[in-house]
Amino acid sequence: MNQRAIGVLWGETRLTGRILSALCIAAAGLFGSGFGVASGTADHSKFKELQAEFKSGQEVTRACLSCHTEASRQVMKTKHWTWEAVNPNTNQKLGKKTLVNNFCIGIASNQAYCTSCHIGYGWKDNSFDFSAEENVDCLVCHDTTGTYRKPSGLAGHPVYKEMEFPPGSGEILHPVDLNKVAQKVGKSSRYNCGACHFYGGRGDGVKHGDLDTSLEAADADVDVHMDATGLDFTCATCHTTTGHAVPGSRYTPVAKDEQRPLLRGMLGMRNPTTCESCHSGRPHTAETMAKIEPLPGFTAVSMAAIVNKHGEKVACQTCHIPAMARGGVATKMKWDWSEAGKMGPDGKPMVVKDVKGHAIYDSKKGAFVLQENVIPEYLWSNGEVIFTTLGDKVVKSDSYTPINRFGGSPNDGKSRIWPVKVFHGVQPYDPVNQTLVIPHTYGTDPDSYAVGFNWEKAVAAGMANRGAPFSGKVDFIKTEMYWRINHMVAPRAGTLKCEECHTKTGNLSRGRMKNVPGLKKGPLFDFKR
Repeated sequence: MNQRAIGVLWGETRLTGRILSALCIAAAGLFGSGFGVASGTADHSKFKELQAEFKSGQEVTRACLSCHTEASRQVMKTKHWTWEAVNPNTNQKLGKKTLVNNFCIGIASNQAYCTSCHIGYGWKDNSFDFSAEENVDCLVCHDTTGTYRKPSGLAGHPVYKEMEFPPGSGEILHPVDLNKVAQKVGKSSRYNCGACHFYGGRGDGVKHGDLDTSLEAADADVDVHMDATGLDFTCATCHTTTGHAVPGSRYTPVAKDEQRPLLRGMLGMRNPTTCESCHSGRPHTAETMAKIEPLPGFTAVSMAAIVNKHGEKVACQTCHIPAMARGGVATKMKWDWSEAGKMGPDGKPMVVKDVKGHAIYDSKKGAFVLQENVIPEYLWSNGEVIFTTLGDKVVKSDSYTPINRFGGSPNDGKSRIWPVKVFHGVQPYDPVNQTLVIPHTYGTDPDSYAVGFNWEKAVAAGMANRGAPFSGKVDFIKTEMYWRINHMVAPRAGTLKCEECHTKTGNLSRGRMKNVPGLKKGPLFDFKR
């Protein structure tokens, strides 16, 4: 039964969020949905190696390796395992293991919590053995049951026995049926990847404006490629892996892909995640232009030429992703750690929510600003990204300190205008050493800010874990971080119209491009809708 047949069975109703996600997972074996299809040439439930009673994730991995002998070694060469990367253009050492950000800040001393999104088991501190093959987690990427979870605080392990966590919270966590999950493994799905990437920054849609749970079972208006009753792309449709290495990187992004579309099976060293790798650099034809309202005086042929010409300086995403956080999940736009520490009327930590149920204040984390249907900001990008690292000198000022900076200009021949989410933060800072710092924010020990509410102790613990200097003094600094927008591609009818950037005379001074440098802002032509 094909994808459209699913829509007929459901009366073409556009179900969204976790309800449809659950239906897709349950129906995967019947309908071939993009949610963890276990329809390969092997029935893993018949394998003797997977019929044992597993007591830990490592035991499952050992069983997997008895057949998939090279899998762990392949995984261990990837950024998903090491959380490290070196930018070949700048030689900066990057990756989650190294960098500072302006949402959760950093993993040093917080490993047991951050590594719930690591593809491994047991990374609770700096003693983690990255060479032990059984520490690789096969199930987190290949579960098709939708029941496999790795709660924050367990160092990448799922729950093995019923437990109260955090201790004293009254919240009971139930164990995962490892045998059931192991016997139902299959190809990765949006659900698998989203278990971490939708929840970056410790919450649904927090970090990325274009990645959240609305994509688990998206409709076409949210993402035309991941439309659950349409094309139904999984993440791996574009992020096509070779040897478990997942292409596409925010550390070394591609700004302009001028090569021809890829042929199936001919990936080589090229990044297959660019729009051009499928659509080419000149995708607009007279046929496609005839399907939209042309400008007066222009033919479909001339319109196609004009729009293709735009592609030399404007990224596809700029026109085809009109807004982020479009699926009903708000994204965080600001995180102010300096506001943390205020207690409720009972003297205990509190969480304050807005009318939609979004947490806008947490005593342990600070104050937040969330938004939906956010129009991106736009800038020139040529693929170069420079990060402010932990040891870099940072002088506090009234302006925002950039956590990362995009290289690019209108005249370098390599840049295009890209949509970005700009995430603003206020985070701890060492005013004596003039550096960013990593505090110990999560944990049950007294040095954790979430327990002791003491910034000096929290930062001392975090920096000691990292082996970095700390003066003992804590101030706060305003920061900003840029995130390129790539997902939530709108259908043709939802793309930007000419007048959203140009006035009737072509002027760019009042539309979406008004703040982009290097563009002629005066009258260019005359058109009327």
